[in-house]
Amino acid sequence: MCGIVGYVGDRNAFPILVNGLKRLEYRGYDSSGVALAQNGEITLYKKQGMVKAMEEFALAGDTSGSTGIAHTRWATHGQPSDKNAHPHVSNSGNLVLVHNGIIENYQALKELLQDNGFEFHSETDTEVLVNFIQFIQDQEHCKLRKAVRIALTQVTGAYAICIYDKNKPEEVVVAKLGSPLVVGLGINEKFIGSDATPFLEYTKDAIYLEDGEMATLTAKGEIDIRLIESDRAVNTQAHKLQMDLESIEKGGYDYFMMKEIYEQPRAIYDSFRGRLLAEQGIIKMSGLEEYADRFRNADRIIMTACGTSWHSALVAEYLFEEFARIPVEVEYGSEFRYRNPIIHKNDVVIAISQSGETADTLAAIKMAKEAGAMVFGICNVPGSTIARETHAGAYTHAGPEIGVASTKAFTSQVTVLTMMALELGKIRGEFSTSQYRALLNELSVIPKKVEKVLESKELVKEISALYKDASNVLYLGRGVNFPIALEGALKLKEISYIHAEGYPAAEMKHGPIALIDENMPVIVVAPNAGHYEKLVSNVQEVKARHGKVIAVVTEGDTEIVQSADHVIEIPETLEALTPLLTVIPLQLLSYYIAVMRGCDVDRPRNLAKSVTVE
Repeated sequence: MCGIVGYVGDRNAFPILVNGLKRLEYRGYDSSGVALAQNGEITLYKKQGMVKAMEEFALAGDTSGSTGIAHTRWATHGQPSDKNAHPHVSNSGNLVLVHNGIIENYQALKELLQDNGFEFHSETDTEVLVNFIQFIQDQEHCKLRKAVRIALTQVTGAYAICIYDKNKPEEVVVAKLGSPLVVGLGINEKFIGSDATPFLEYTKDAIYLEDGEMATLTAKGEIDIRLIESDRAVNTQAHKLQMDLESIEKGGYDYFMMKEIYEQPRAIYDSFRGRLLAEQGIIKMSGLEEYADRFRNADRIIMTACGTSWHSALVAEYLFEEFARIPVEVEYGSEFRYRNPIIHKNDVVIAISQSGETADTLAAIKMAKEAGAMVFGICNVPGSTIARETHAGAYTHAGPEIGVASTKAFTSQVTVLTMMALELGKIRGEFSTSQYRALLNELSVIPKKVEKVLESKELVKEISALYKDASNVLYLGRGVNFPIALEGALKLKEISYIHAEGYPAAEMKHGPIALIDENMPVIVVAPNAGHYEKLVSNVQEVKARHGKVIAVVTEGDTEIVQSADHVIEIPETLEALTPLLTVIPLQLLSYYIAVMRGCDVDRPRNLAKSVTVE
């Protein structure tokens, strides 16, 4: 969850570290800090709050130094505070460390260290880790690299760490297990990041560390990568980064979230570009083609994901069962990994994650592979752990998503999953060529229709102003749009802090209807497809109880428009593709309400973009 940045080279490290932290604030922003190597000493600046607060504090002092490590925190052990902010320094004052993850056996290690005279000044597991490394170094009389390796063989949990010794600041040691870490390779300099965004303007050459690896970095030397358990050297090839600097800047928008909402037509197009060949009537997905027999003969497909990605899996469940006639189960990664699930060798597991680093989803992948199932990954980040750990997969090509509340990643995931459902239906002979071609043709024009929906932003803004002070909001949908009701509610909760719930519309009478009164906005996702007549009845039931109805309907609607208080239209499309359009007004609604409530849309409280710890 936390963000790590490091630098060793000839430049002034501080501006590189601070700019890197700002790009990683989506990973956590409770507090931040930097440690700079200056004349044989460690200069430390730490501050609760956003990176900007720490930057202003540090600029009042000396920020020189060409080696440094930095951190932006999402609190796990210990509340957000100056003292709990990283980096943490060992009792000797020699070692300084930043850490992303959780050390599960930190309490036992802390007691061991206290018995040996160590004192602690924070509530964090990270301070325990840096002192444990110092303890090993003192016991073994060894170099830092060896002390780190020995210490990490005795800790339990997940980590990405970056550490140096003030007596040898030209050498930085990094390691990872379960949390991402990337090393950027410059000319006579090295960069470190939780992802590659902190060093994009300096180098496009990067090495993604694998789980169980550690590396020793110097400015001018070769990177020395070894396995933590055995100390065996590892040969790793550098990757060329595909993203550019422009893609991670706001580009004139007030918030990344709005920029990313408006990038959805392009993101959807890029996710099917080169794959969806509508004129030829074919879909080409190499990962799917390679394992076509496994998919064709699968007894069951299990989809595992968390958060918004789980909602995209729910949409896909409807599509896979409708088009391919394969039984589908959708599992939260966090539940799947702990409930001893039944997995057969003839099952296919599809793991979905924007970042490709979601801890619970990665654990589910491991379980599925151990059970002999084929695992297919869908993620947005090339080189991520899920991309490397799955048998095959597909990238969504949404581009970097910085806003914590996912938007374009969701529609890109739904796009890829829709193509997979269509292709599997074709492979399994479940629908005619004409049906298949009609769906391909309609999917190919969805980006233009998303652009049309975005033209309703001023109307959505007006509606938002009327309901920005609501305490509770109910979202209703049916069929393939029930997951869109869930997604709309999640977006509102995430960034505006208004309590919201999504329900299948038919379930309203089984409880939620008791909540409806003149103060309850009810958002109904009701395109003119599927269960439309049933939704007309649901709207009338809400109105009979004086509820306020905001309806998302198809252009030209003649029934719901008579009852709803507000109507937002989407272009006509096939029922299976409506989620790609109906979700857009709900994203805009949550955005405008959050802005009007004075919320920080890109950095909602208590949340982080990539959940790399349990």
